[in-house]
Amino acid sequence: MRMPALPTLAGALTAVLVVCAGLPPAAAQETLDSFSQITTPQKSGKLTSFNPLVTGDDIVAPAANLRDIRCEAMLTKGGAAMQHGLSWRVFSPIPGADGKLPLLASSEGGSAAFQLVPGEYFVNVAFGRAGATKKLIIPESGPVDKQVLVLDAGGIMLNAVSGSDMRIPPKELSFSIYSDEVTEDGERGLIVAGVKPNTVVRLNAGTYHVVSDYGTVNAVIRADIQVEAGKLVKATIQHRAAKLTLKLVSEAGGEAIADTAWSILTGSGDVVSESVGAFPTLVLAEGNYTAIARNKDRIYQREFTVKAGQNTDVEVLLEEAGAAESAGFPD
Repeated sequence: MRMPALPTLAGALTAVLVVCAGLPPAAAQETLDSFSQITTPQKSGKLTSFNPLVTGDDIVAPAANLRDIRCEAMLTKGGAAMQHGLSWRVFSPIPGADGKLPLLASSEGGSAAFQLVPGEYFVNVAFGRAGATKKLIIPESGPVDKQVLVLDAGGIMLNAVSGSDMRIPPKELSFSIYSDEVTEDGERGLIVAGVKPNTVVRLNAGTYHVVSDYGTVNAVIRADIQVEAGKLVKATIQHRAAKLTLKLVSEAGGEAIADTAWSILTGSGDVVSESVGAFPTLVLAEGNYTAIARNKDRIYQREFTVKAGQNTDVEVLLEEAGAAESAGFPD
């Protein structure tokens, strides 16, 4: 699903996108303020110098041959140079014994400055989960241009509600962001997991598959969200679920009976939750369920319906018809 055009970061505005359940088929987290860093200049990264790895008869170039290299990055082509939040890495183009390119230098902050001997390198800049890489060739003499890398990056900030607009406690929500591409085995590449609400995840521009979990049972919503370069998308996902508290009671509104084991079955008979306690609380997706309570070698059950956004207690009475011995579940 392609998002409508959003205001730029420089305008200090964001847009709210509501992603509903029926729509078709984000460690790098910051507050909203940090994403607008392009308007808040800070000190540049620390100057880093080094000599490249050499083998055989190669001789390390003397310090007099070091060339000053300056690098800067921007979110979009023609945009302002970013002043902080960047991680710079310089790699040798020759793989090491482990098959990886050796890391030769690094810098944190905004624009970076390195002193390098003439030769070939790969320069990488990362902005959260967004990044760009460029091959760098440093001549023996003559001018060396400033290296400018365009991240083509934006950000996404996620939240969710239950039903039409019921707020969900942040501790009960989590998001995972996946690649939009599906591999031959039907899987998507995980980009970042455990994203909490109201945190900014910085990503390269593109479409991402977002999975929102409300609770730990079956309240899961998926949506495709597009990130645009230089912009921040605020997306609110709408869950069709509710929070329930289970109680085995001797009378309606009575005190919950302790040492009760619970099983929750879907309308098709699949077990979605099992727990033990006087009044366990859980979140369930909208639908029809059966609560089965086991206490003192007796089994009690009750059918109930979950409606989106309507948190409630589900009471099972000791006198409920259909109580059976614990040797087996009732039909």
